[in-house]
Amino acid sequence: MVRKLNKIALLIIKLAISSGLLYYVLSKVGAEKVLAIIRTISPFAFIFAITIYIFSIYVSTMRWRLLLPNEFKEKKLFSFYMIGAFFNTFLPGVIGGDAVKTYYLYKEINSGSISLSSVFMDRYIGFASLMIMGLVAYIIGFNYIKGSIVEWLLPAIILAFLIGSLVVFGLRFGKRIRVLSQFYDYFDHYRNQKALITKTFFLSLIVQVLNIISIYVITLGLGQHISLIYFFIFFPVITTISTVPISISGLGVREGAFVLLFGLVGIKPEMATAMSFAWFLSVAFGGLTGLFEYLRLKR
Repeated sequence: MVRKLNKIALLIIKLAISSGLLYYVLSKVGAEKVLAIIRTISPFAFIFAITIYIFSIYVSTMRWRLLLPNEFKEKKLFSFYMIGAFFNTFLPGVIGGDAVKTYYLYKEINSGSISLSSVFMDRYIGFASLMIMGLVAYIIGFNYIKGSIVEWLLPAIILAFLIGSLVVFGLRFGKRIRVLSQFYDYFDHYRNQKALITKTFFLSLIVQVLNIISIYVITLGLGQHISLIYFFIFFPVITTISTVPISISGLGVREGAFVLLFGLVGIKPEMATAMSFAWFLSVAFGGLTGLFEYLRLKR
């Protein structure tokens, strides 16, 4: 009972933070202006962004498949991934997408350790590729962001990621606990398979590039022409900030990040907010595919 109340309280806090941030951003830029800009988006660009998102989910499925025993088919895992994407978008804070994927996988293999470990490693490798991509873009495009908040914010995020990795994989806290011990056994099994890790990392890079291209396509659809290097620099920051569990599906936080970062390159706040909302809408429409998969498996 206490645990349930705590989850409800946390959800209410997240709703309050998202609502407060959205209200602040929209009150500054004008909700009518943002809506008017979104209405001007090219239908072709919007549909193309949705297609890119669904394809990125499929590539993510290929990565997850490599982290599981051989008997799993990509078609079934793709179904699980799409369902997870749907829950992440439409029921955030209630049931997480990773929890849904873990649940469906557990039903298939009846192994909690493999289910949890594979989902965690899938997420971790994806985030590691994002950090490395952000670091490369940071070095190449340093002159573009010199003197801005990104100059120190992105390195701080990468450093925090490295410290977190050291704590989890280096110090191995809680290794005497059965669940964590099984996780470390899973990690030890895969870490020496360099060819496999290289493949998963390469697929992760493809996923991150697809995500960046989808935002770029949305921006072009809104009539904005911004150098692609900025998207490679800003995307790791936006993604990291949005995934911090203080809001509902990153709403409010993501819009604030768009306004702050793209404002550095001369994009007006209302346009940056429209870019963020339009990208989120493309993800939401793509995630609806997961609803049909959920209903199909439930039936």
